[in-house]
Amino acid sequence: MKPTILVVNDDGITAPGIKALMDVMKQIGNVVVVAPDSPQSGMGHAITIGKPLRLDKVDIYEGIEMYRCSGTPVDCVKLAVTKIFKGKKPDLCVSGINHGLNNSINVLYSGTMSAAVEGAIESIPSIGFSLDDYTLDADFSHCEKFIKQIALMVLQNGLPTATLLNVNFPNTAHIKGIKICRQANAKWAEEFDERLDPYKRNYYWLTGVFQNNDLGEDTDVWALENHYVSIVPVQFDLTAHHAIPVLNSWKFDV
Repeated sequence: MKPTILVVNDDGITAPGIKALMDVMKQIGNVVVVAPDSPQSGMGHAITIGKPLRLDKVDIYEGIEMYRCSGTPVDCVKLAVTKIFKGKKPDLCVSGINHGLNNSINVLYSGTMSAAVEGAIESIPSIGFSLDDYTLDADFSHCEKFIKQIALMVLQNGLPTATLLNVNFPNTAHIKGIKICRQANAKWAEEFDERLDPYKRNYYWLTGVFQNNDLGEDTDVWALENHYVSIVPVQFDLTAHHAIPVLNSWKFDV
């Protein structure tokens, strides 16, 4: 019996990346697509509160069950589980392929990865896929064999409890292989470009440069810079367990 695979993203239901991911998943199982009706990049783990959500069945690609959601990527997963699958969860949740990397600190901001995180919270084996190419005409063809291999490995072997995979692809057709990595200690050095609108009011565009402060050769940044696919196991338990003994040493007045 073929596995059931939920495909989601944050770039929107018409993004080329989700079509590429869907095409690979069709080779593996029965695909159901639930995706935002418009781009939702940078939404992180946001959910919609205080306004209604729309979930409409659409016929975009022949033979594929697809739904367009008015909410965030996380909303898409929640609605899929409760309203489409009606509690009978899919065998796999895959998110992407994102137009742009979600390595290092980007995982915290990413709608692509938050959709996969939500899948993991629902105890669904989940993977987020991203490519180092922000353009709408990005070529995903060199990612496909790796996506299929990784998805099949997860279906065959499962994942550790409360864990999902963050997979990033370098923008090259000459990929050397796959590296299991840790998240690099890197961040955006952000600036806000201040401008004036026609009414002389200030407004701001977020800009900045990506700064890698981590020289390790076991990180996702290193792997991508050296033409490897990076796989980082991610958890949604944000507890800093190593800090608990430190805090327990503090003397609080009771």
